[in-house]
Parts: sequence; C-alpha cells; structure tokens
Amino acid sequence: MNKTLRSLLVVALLSTPAFSTFAAEAKRVVVVTVTTGFRHSSIPFAEKTLQKLGEQSGAYTVVDFVRQPEIQIPRKPKKPNDPKPDADENAKKRHAADLLKYETELSKWTPEMEKQSKDAQTEFDATLIKNLAKLSPANLVANKIDLVIFANTTGDLPLPDKEGFIKWIEDGHAFAAMHSGSDTFHKFPGYIDMLQGEFETHKAQVPADLIAGDKAHPANGGIGEKWDLKMEEMYLIKSQDRAKVRSLWFQRHHPNDANTAGFFPVSWCRKAGKGNVFYTSLGHREDLWSDDPALPGRVNTPEISKQYHAHLLGGLKWALGLAEGSAEPNPEVK
Repeated sequence: MNKTLRSLLVVALLSTPAFSTFAAEAKRVVVVTVTTGFRHSSIPFAEKTLQKLGEQSGAYTVVDFVRQPEIQIPRKPKKPNDPKPDADENAKKRHAADLLKYETELSKWTPEMEKQSKDAQTEFDATLIKNLAKLSPANLVANKIDLVIFANTTGDLPLPDKEGFIKWIEDGHAFAAMHSGSDTFHKFPGYIDMLQGEFETHKAQVPADLIAGDKAHPANGGIGEKWDLKMEEMYLIKSQDRAKVRSLWFQRHHPNDANTAGFFPVSWCRKAGKGNVFYTSLGHREDLWSDDPALPGRVNTPEISKQYHAHLLGGLKWALGLAEGSAEPNPEVK
C-alpha cells in the first residue's frame, strides 16, 4: 500500500463516527430503585430491562444504580387487626389462627432481638442516606448525569437536597419515572409539581384498554391509536393540571368500571423549566418488564412486553433529547 493510499485510509477512518472525536457519546443515566414504602417484586426485572434497553439501543448507558441497602432488619411481630363486627365464622377462625401465630412469635422476641432490630435500622438508614448522596446536585453535575430514573420507587426518600434535585432537572436535565414513581414524595410539593401527577389509589389488577394521546410521540412506541394489556395494576392519579402535561396514554373510563366515563391518565410528558419529564404508571407486573416467554405466571404476552419496552425506550429517548416529540400540553384530548 503506497503512502498516499495509507493517508486516505487513515483520514476515512477518522472521519467515521466510530473514530471521530466528535462522535456523540451515549447519554449517562442513573436508575433509582429505593423504596421506603411498598416494594414491588418487579424491581429486579425493571433494573435488568432498563440496562438492556440502553445497551441494545446505544442511546444511553446506566452508569449507576441507587439501590436498597442489603441489610436485614429483624421485625417485631405485629398483632393482627381485630375482625370486623360483621365478620363471618371463617374470618373469625382465620383471625384466631393469626392471633395464635402472633403470640407464639412474640414470645420468642427477646430484648437482644429488639436491640439488633434498632441497630440494624440505624445502619440501614445511614447506608441509605449514603447511597442517595449520589443524587446530590453536585454529584450529578460532577458525574455528567443526563437522566435520573425512578423505577418503582416509593415513600419519602432521604435525598441530600430535594429542592436542589428539582432545580437540577429544571436547569435542563431529564427525569423519568415508572409506576410507583408517582407513589413517592407525597409530602414534597416540589416533586409532585415537577411530575404533575400523584398516585391516589388502585383496585384489583384488570385488563386495560389504553388510548393514545399522541400517536406521533416516541413514547407511543409505534403501537398506534390503541393499546390493550392483558393485565395490569392501573393507578388512579390525582394532583394533575392537564394544562401542564402532554397526555401520551390514557383511558376513557375508570380502570375497574367501564360504566364510569372520564379521563384517566396513564402516561404523560412535560417540560419542567428547561428539563424534560417522562412518566408512565405502567410497570407493576413482572411480565410487562420481562419479555421472557418462560416467565412463571405470565399473563401479558412477550409481544405486549416488547410494546412496553418500546413505550419506555421512546419516552426515555425523548427525555434525553434523542428523539423528537412535542411536550405541548394537550388538555383537549379526551
């Protein structure tokens, strides 16, 4: 190979995305799965799926997980509630059995176990605070984090600077949450205002018929106008001003009562200052997160799981500025 040909080859290689110093790097993402309230069994599946979607798409890299401390806390037995006045005989028998079990376990609860429980709780709390320090505005900036995901978080998380975290989003970064991410920070108005939706309650899991609020948005996932799930725990949402969100998926009736018409939000996006916010209330069930056909107890098909993945990836790419989609509020949708 002559000198001129070698020079041209080097120039060509350096000008391709793989070799260019100007090639875009994958966005940097932190996934949070800490819970101080109910903990979903689907969380390990959520972690694996979010990491896989980033790796397969090349859109982002999960650079860190903020997880629950692996510290077991011995719990003092809790006395079962008294049966209701109108309880039938079977309910009374179950209560009697539960009461006997409680009294047996309580007799084994020693002062030493009480001390172990308190010490473990203290260690757990200290470790949790340390883990969540990764979400301080200074650490997020220093580590060049583009997006923070709350995947099925619950409760009041001991963030080092809650107001600073909201400001970090509003300064032009991205935030996304799945399912019980709206069952988080009920006592922190800044979070509820940023998310523009708060978990109120849910009833039994049901099949869900979803309507697209925006068929062109990346979070539609190419699914189209309608999306039917075989089974999911559908949230009832409060604390939402529809003039501040763009509806992506919703239901036209109460999730558990087809005769109660209305607007029931499922997924939306919005601008919080300069930042992008994406939320979906879907993600309770393991068979939404996992597309493994052999998953035990599967009700939603692997194809529905893949639709959920497309919904997530589209929403995350939009939040990261990698896919175009409107955040203009659409309160006229119904």
